[in-house]
Amino acid sequence: MTTPTNRRTLLGALLAGGVLAAAPSRPRSGHPGRAPRTAEEGARATATLFLGTYTSTTPGGTGIGVASYDPVAGTIAAGTVVTGVQNPSYLALHPTGGTLYAVDEQQRGGITAVALADDGTFRVLGTRDTGGAGPCHLSVHPGGKWLFSANYTSGSVAVHPLAADGTPGERTGLVAHTVPAPGPGQDGPHAHQIVTAPDGGHVLAVDLGNDTVYTYRLDEDRGTLEQLSYAALRPGAGPRSLTFHPGGRHAYLACEVDNTVVVCGYDPATGVLTPGTPQSTGTGSGTSYPAQLLVTGDGRFAYLANRGHNSLTRYAVEDGGATLRLLDTVPVGGDFPRHIAFSPDGALLLAANQKSGTVTVFRVDGESGALASVGTPFAAPAAVCVLPLPR
Repeated sequence: MTTPTNRRTLLGALLAGGVLAAAPSRPRSGHPGRAPRTAEEGARATATLFLGTYTSTTPGGTGIGVASYDPVAGTIAAGTVVTGVQNPSYLALHPTGGTLYAVDEQQRGGITAVALADDGTFRVLGTRDTGGAGPCHLSVHPGGKWLFSANYTSGSVAVHPLAADGTPGERTGLVAHTVPAPGPGQDGPHAHQIVTAPDGGHVLAVDLGNDTVYTYRLDEDRGTLEQLSYAALRPGAGPRSLTFHPGGRHAYLACEVDNTVVVCGYDPATGVLTPGTPQSTGTGSGTSYPAQLLVTGDGRFAYLANRGHNSLTRYAVEDGGATLRLLDTVPVGGDFPRHIAFSPDGALLLAANQKSGTVTVFRVDGESGALASVGTPFAAPAAVCVLPLPR
């Protein structure tokens, strides 16, 4: 669930495109595209790690964190901060890699774009209103021309056009989730995620308050969303995050309220999502809130972040993606893992632990999928999102 936030006061420099404090040059390998030959070379070939934070909490962040990580050793080193963005709790990268996007999770919700220059500087391109309150998720359409955002507090999803340089334009689409009615204990709809399906032809939005996943078609000329169907979860499930299997025929829902995972069938031709039977997260009878699932690039394993139980659940993915078989859980090494991400090569799994203000790192065994903790927790106040970039 999102953290309450205060109304945002826009900084004049944001829309003016002012240059923020320069960061150290984004680390690059001397041999792009080639894995390090030695541990020593790997230690030098670090990559950039962006961190989403809450700036309105105490303790809290001061903007979008910028760090570097070692893809071989799994260690993280502190960098700088992109300031001027309030509550940048979720981050996404443009397909070209040249623009970073952040939600401004406040009563007057916004999305902010930051240009990533080759010389290591960061420049705010602009901020746009999402038309709702408390945006907590955003994603870029694979074509790179549209940006989607989910307004948690007001239960709506928005569309913004993107210019060639990644700058967001005025909102072209806004859809409120009014049907079906909110689930038990909910005060209304709460849009928590919006993503493009692997087929590229459908956009799916997960609503925690309505226990529903909506399927839309994007009009790529007008930037509007047309609802095609919706999939209703059992009342009180509280679906939070949807993750597709690489095969594109199945997807997995982390359900926050009832502490379950649901395997869904997916029809790429129609965009229809068909939820299956809820199953265990492996966290036992204690209070725990599933946050998000990841699936390995080869589609063989899936991992779930559990807030409360403070663990990572490992599943074997079987039957072409149709089955998740619970293998084990391991401690995440922090408190309240809100977001997890793979390094671009899939060798590392990073977890942002909100309450402990840390990022923890695990090595992923390519054969067994087992997770092994590496390094020491990296201090990052109110860390709620991790976005590791390639070298």
